[in-house]
Amino acid sequence: MNQLEIRKYLNITILLQRLTFYENNVKYVVKRVNMRVVSGNLRGMKLNTIEGDSTRPTRDMVKEALFSILQNDVPNAVFLDLFAGSGAIGIEALSRGAKEAIFIDLNPKCVAVIKENVQKGRLTDCSRIYSTDYKTALKKLSGEKIDIIYIDPPYHQNMGIDAIKKVSEYDILAEEGLIVIETDTDEEVPDVIGRYEKFNYKRYGRNILSMFRRKE
Repeated sequence: MNQLEIRKYLNITILLQRLTFYENNVKYVVKRVNMRVVSGNLRGMKLNTIEGDSTRPTRDMVKEALFSILQNDVPNAVFLDLFAGSGAIGIEALSRGAKEAIFIDLNPKCVAVIKENVQKGRLTDCSRIYSTDYKTALKKLSGEKIDIIYIDPPYHQNMGIDAIKKVSEYDILAEEGLIVIETDTDEEVPDVIGRYEKFNYKRYGRNILSMFRRKE
């Protein structure tokens, strides 16, 4: 091996070491994310979270903005937390006076954490948890009327748009109900999806909250 080859080998080795360090530290940061209830009668309650990078918790800034928008709609509402993760959004809604929260997530680890958080907050009597995919769960809810539907799907997989189509197909949104979908800034969200039309959206960093209601 000549000197040039040795230098290339050393440079590659150093680069791989840096990448490994970066990857390990990113995973560590994700594991150390602290989540809490922001407001309401459970304010300050720490929430259990999923270790690893399989979920994307909604930041406190976005959570506060969301509930600032919904503050007059949450009390006594039936609230659906779709792609619920740790259940933080649905639990926040219950803390702020929602009548009932419905949590849907396919990941068994997420469902286990949702159950832990619901029990910690003594919210079992006003919570329903579905451990299944969104299509199956929304079909099960056919015939119900839900006041607020919050959708926080995996980015760039079109699941959120499809979920709104299913909500429209099964007509589970209440007459004066609202749908909020969280997406990345580079994702396109149509102005009209099924029975519903976009009437507002807000940007918070790389997070977009798009709001839908029934077409007039």
